[in-house]
Amino acid sequence: MVIAIAAVALFVTVMSHTAPAPFVFDAFAGKLSVWRAPAADGRRVAYLTFDDGPNPTATPAMLDLLRVKNVRATFFLIEEHITPETAPIVRRMFDEGHTVGQHSRNRWLMMRTPGALERALAVSAARIEQLAGRRPCAVFRPHGGWRSVSMLRGVKRAGYKLVGWSWMSWDWYWFKKRTGENVSRQIIRHASPGQIIVIHDGHHENPRADRRYAIEAARLVIEGLRAKGYDFATFCESGSSATD
Repeated sequence: MVIAIAAVALFVTVMSHTAPAPFVFDAFAGKLSVWRAPAADGRRVAYLTFDDGPNPTATPAMLDLLRVKNVRATFFLIEEHITPETAPIVRRMFDEGHTVGQHSRNRWLMMRTPGALERALAVSAARIEQLAGRRPCAVFRPHGGWRSVSMLRGVKRAGYKLVGWSWMSWDWYWFKKRTGENVSRQIIRHASPGQIIVIHDGHHENPRADRRYAIEAARLVIEGLRAKGYDFATFCESGSSATD
């Protein structure tokens, strides 16, 4: 019995920091933490989001796909991957109506004080604005979903929202190769109104990672969800600085 209780306590402790487990910290966060976003009018809406870019070997092709399919998405970017080489890609995101948000390659950001996180978000936003010409939307996605009470307080102080993703709406597997077909099948199978999808057009360590599977997955997801009557939305619609 003692071992069982200890195992449950360890599980809850670990999962409370990681996605997709919005049931501990997020229960007290209210609208500050977003893991699903159903439309108020009942429409079937899904949110297509991309992590770990900009990636000069994949993100332009992803943007080409979104333009052809007439879909707007949300890109959560890693500041270190935004360079003079990739800044035009970020400018293109803005120009084509996509939302640009902040991401992180460091899961231990959850250990920083609220003030330190607030400052980090402000510095990163200013750098994105300097290089790409516009300020990002006030949305933040922590690396791997690792978060804490301190992080949520910092996000609130900065005037941001923390955006996660929905159950089984991701593009990784524990024991299977990631392919466009495998990823899209999983995401479409678990479709529900307000679904937040995460696909990685980049990599937190390798800024030029091969992400051809992600482009194919996005194409299949768009086509599959549209066949089910879904529209696509972004965070910070119409250039607003925060989610509703």
